[in-house]
Amino acid sequence: MPSSDDDPPADDLPDLELARGEPPHRSDSALRCMLEARSVALVGVSRRPGSLGERALVELDRSPGKPELHLVNPRYAGESIGSHPVVGSLDDLPKPLDLVVLAVGDASLEQQLAKAAERGDRAAVIYASAFDPTAPAGTANLRTRLARIAADAGMALCGGGCMGFVSRQVRAIGFLEPYPLPEGPIALVTHSGSAFSALLRADRPFGWSLAVSSGQELVTTTAEYVEHALDLPGTGVVALVLETLRDPDRLQHALARAQRSDIPVVLLAVGASAAGRAMVEAHSGALAGSDGAWEALCDAYGVLRVRDLHELCDTLELFVSGRRPRPRPATTVTIAGVEEHAGRPGIAAVLDSGAERALLADTAAELGVPFASLAPVTRRRLTELLDPGLEADNPLDVWGNGHETEDLFAGSLLALAADEGVDAVALAVDLVVEYDGNDAYRDAAVAAWHASSVPMCVLSHVPSAIDRDAARRLRAEGIPVLEGTRSGLLALRHLLEWRDRSGRARVEAPPPDLARRERWSGRLATRPLDVLDGFSLLADYGIASPPSARVSSVDEAIAAAARIGYPVVLKTATRAHKSDVAGVVLDLRSERELAAAYSDLERRLGPDATVTAMAPSGVELALGIVRDPLLGPLVVVGAGGTLVELTRDRAVALPPLDHTSAARLVDRLRMRPLLDGYRGRAAVDMGAVLDAVVAVSSIAVELDGAIAALDVNPLTCAPWGALALDVLVETETMHRSDLAAGRSPAID
Repeated sequence: MPSSDDDPPADDLPDLELARGEPPHRSDSALRCMLEARSVALVGVSRRPGSLGERALVELDRSPGKPELHLVNPRYAGESIGSHPVVGSLDDLPKPLDLVVLAVGDASLEQQLAKAAERGDRAAVIYASAFDPTAPAGTANLRTRLARIAADAGMALCGGGCMGFVSRQVRAIGFLEPYPLPEGPIALVTHSGSAFSALLRADRPFGWSLAVSSGQELVTTTAEYVEHALDLPGTGVVALVLETLRDPDRLQHALARAQRSDIPVVLLAVGASAAGRAMVEAHSGALAGSDGAWEALCDAYGVLRVRDLHELCDTLELFVSGRRPRPRPATTVTIAGVEEHAGRPGIAAVLDSGAERALLADTAAELGVPFASLAPVTRRRLTELLDPGLEADNPLDVWGNGHETEDLFAGSLLALAADEGVDAVALAVDLVVEYDGNDAYRDAAVAAWHASSVPMCVLSHVPSAIDRDAARRLRAEGIPVLEGTRSGLLALRHLLEWRDRSGRARVEAPPPDLARRERWSGRLATRPLDVLDGFSLLADYGIASPPSARVSSVDEAIAAAARIGYPVVLKTATRAHKSDVAGVVLDLRSERELAAAYSDLERRLGPDATVTAMAPSGVELALGIVRDPLLGPLVVVGAGGTLVELTRDRAVALPPLDHTSAARLVDRLRMRPLLDGYRGRAAVDMGAVLDAVVAVSSIAVELDGAIAALDVNPLTCAPWGALALDVLVETETMHRSDLAAGRSPAID
């Protein structure tokens, strides 16, 4: 980040892993003072063209609210820059001020922020990265010291390492951005300064209620900006570009509020979350992976997660249009008293190319974007419009003889929009420059848009070929122009997801079983749990397991098998993954087979083992808990068995879960159809599967703080129910002991 005249350049790369204690929350009035400032001091103002101090002044002068502006730089004391006099110090200004903008380098930050805090100034912006390589070992670094100064004074603080913010009153930014910035429904909070500028400068119909480049968030966090944005009249969608979670509890409350208010939140999360750092031998940690926490957070609060800035832009543009799909689930619709529409709902598309029609269908199938099955009346209407030989289907290729193009396309769009099963309609054509001046596609889209209230867009397949003038004219009418096959389809999928998620309330945790919690908290605190202890834990929460016995000699193994009944399974008691060390022997049907298997396990892995009844076959799931340091326990469900980590088919959720949310979690698995029966196999008892998921959720909630991870793998699911065939429990006591011994492998 370029500096003022008085300091060396500041590093523009924020350290997002700043170790700091959580400061007390500022009052809401401090944040309002920052974002709606009526009095501002710019420390480090400069005349030098292109400098940070010069650009910050230009932008503050453009502030819509015209705040009282004071300039500070000892180099220019007694002079004026533009119409503003310059003083040598903050001490020369009236106090307190609403906002102090620190356009200075790292060396001056602490002194200037401390002075502002002493004066009672309410808020500050720090552009510089606040990097202090000279801090002595064992002392607080500069960022920590700055955070303490601001937090102790109750100041709101944007930054460090940020671009600042633009609100409806103030432009406290260090780079020149579009002026005036269009007002509109989007509230943006981003950790990335580059993304901040790119989104503000995008050739899109975006308007902003608030735009914040929050950087390191030394004090004021994303959650507080979102809370403020939700208070602003006109905020209709929240866009987040985040590298990590800060103040996760408060952020969850803000996301829940947005969900209750029917305001979509679109998130681009980059980098690894803390979920992958859990110290566990269980598969659950590996399954949760590096972004399990983001996945769980989005699922819990209906947040729409995008994977890149292109998808973010298309999604925002679609939501900014203001149109939402019809409420679902749709019931049977009677048409003309005799015909019924009971088909699958989804999107519809009109194209002018058979090949691009196939491309759109292929990509939609890959992304899980459903095309609506059309009602008979819709097919008849389309058949009347189409040239002979063209099929009235969805997606729809209407290009025949090329006659009466505008009427053909507009009529087709409206016929699809009128179908009760259609949630949104796309004119999926390449919006290229028409050298013959033919505006039929654009005019058809405009006519259909104004004749219908159904969500509608133009989806162009080749972004670099888009006629920008035609796109601007469409956007001026309010019509979204989505710039890519994949990103456009994903945006449409997010529109449907939002319809399905909006209004969904978070599950409330049932009252805990206090006796059960006390019983297991005590046991978990005193000693590790072996497999049989784990089975007892699961049984206490309602998850069944086959009869089992601990053994430490061949005679004990044979006696246990006699009690349990053959065939049996012999498993080593080692805490390593049993399949990795060949520690499981299945389907032992006699004393001789059992004795031979036990002798081998004893020689390789030690005498301690378990003998378990051989369970009937079924579909194998993995089910578990992994503890995220920021969000707490996460429930993980995935494809189970020995290929659990290889298939990476899993879903992650924040507990508590009820049966409805547990069903949604299981439905996210790619292997979900196996549970309904496959190639002649009977469907499993889904009630038992969901009971097991809810039970693990109850363990996560009741024993939070006692369990670091739980791994049930496999959970065998069949028509007769569900059985946990193996379990591994990692306690918080074990976790702390291993950390002290330096054993803390990251699982990413």
